[in-house]
Amino acid sequence: MKVTLLQIDIVWGCPQKNIEQAQLLMDRNPGADLYVLPEMWSTGFATQPTDVAEDEASSVSLAWMRDEARQKKCAICGSLAVRISDGSYRNRHYFVDGQKGIVSFYDKHHLFTYGGENKYYCSGDEHTIVEYQGFRFLLLTCYDLRFPLWSRYAERLQFDAIICVANWPESRQNAFHILTRSRAIENVAYLIAVNRVGDDSFNHYRGCSCVISPIGKTIVSCLPNVTQAQSCTIDLPSLQHKREKFKVLDDRDVK
Repeated sequence: MKVTLLQIDIVWGCPQKNIEQAQLLMDRNPGADLYVLPEMWSTGFATQPTDVAEDEASSVSLAWMRDEARQKKCAICGSLAVRISDGSYRNRHYFVDGQKGIVSFYDKHHLFTYGGENKYYCSGDEHTIVEYQGFRFLLLTCYDLRFPLWSRYAERLQFDAIICVANWPESRQNAFHILTRSRAIENVAYLIAVNRVGDDSFNHYRGCSCVISPIGKTIVSCLPNVTQAQSCTIDLPSLQHKREKFKVLDDRDVK
């Protein structure tokens, strides 16, 4: 499967400009099976979403994801700040399968309390695993990356790859580097992480989006501080061979 990382400099509170950025990168990097955008890619990390979040039912950003995935016969994922029908706000990670016309989503479980995200958003309490072209993808969002128990391969949580979309600041870039490798190694799974670049009112973001192999090696990475797309191939038979040859998952803790 060909995966393309879409590392963008998010324009604050302006979905149309961010759609244009994403569209341009996709058009310049055709042929991927899966395109991955950052966390809250259409607005920036809006911890106070009242005037920024889109209504899910009328979201131009989600509509664009659906249309683009259908036209390109691919999948697109990334999170959006949305207000849902009950009036609550969610940091919702969408996975749009343009081949089947299916939209799946995951609501961020670990809200970033240090930044006040928990004051306005409702957290999700369920995992989401999406099956696409034979792969089982576990969806995570940014801060979730710090919590290994939430993403641990288990009897009822089996997956082949993790997709983590993020707004991870430069000040904690070293943690991002270590945690992406750790989650891949401990689960013997691919780890796809897409971070933003640029600045908002609170932080500078270096990006350094990456795809990590099941043994913790970097398959591909984006340059720091650059709007950029990077592509690579992930291979299910190769993953299955690694898991069969070195059966570390058989010895995992089950309690």
